[in-house]
Amino acid sequence: MAYSSDLTDTEWEIFDPLLQEILPTKKQTRPSNWTKREIFNGILYQLKNGCNWQDLPKDFPPYSTVYWHYKQWRAAGVFEELMSVLHGQVREQVKKKPHWTTLIIIDSQAVKNTCNASVESKGFCFYKATNGIKRHLAIDTLGFPFFTHCTRANVSDDAGLIEMFTLNIDYFKSKQE
Repeated sequence: MAYSSDLTDTEWEIFDPLLQEILPTKKQTRPSNWTKREIFNGILYQLKNGCNWQDLPKDFPPYSTVYWHYKQWRAAGVFEELMSVLHGQVREQVKKKPHWTTLIIIDSQAVKNTCNASVESKGFCFYKATNGIKRHLAIDTLGFPFFTHCTRANVSDDAGLIEMFTLNIDYFKSKQE
């Protein structure tokens, strides 16, 4: 059964060589019962629907297998590398520099937190009269996110954006080399 989160055959043809190149090599113990595509579709299903890992439909690999791969790939930086490569390819298609932009658009949004959130993680934004957090986002001219950062809602936009860029200064340094 196909889900709306599943990769199409065309998408997988683009995606598979990138995934094979980026995935960390591991000691082969025995052949896997599941393909990388099935595992990746399971990860996409969970991320899109926000369900518990245990609630994955039965036509995906077992949730423990999907979650194990998700944890390994996340720790190895596979998702960030995939996004970086795909982002560069899209930028090249529209005749822009593949890995760098000359214009970044920044904004922030104050949102309510749950009542279970700790006092240290939330603040009160007087401008929006919101008790919660503030999400800071930097995107390029194509709408792709460069950086995201969350602060307490009482942090000013300027201070939150400075904090976001300070945390990502290594990115800027690597692009200037």
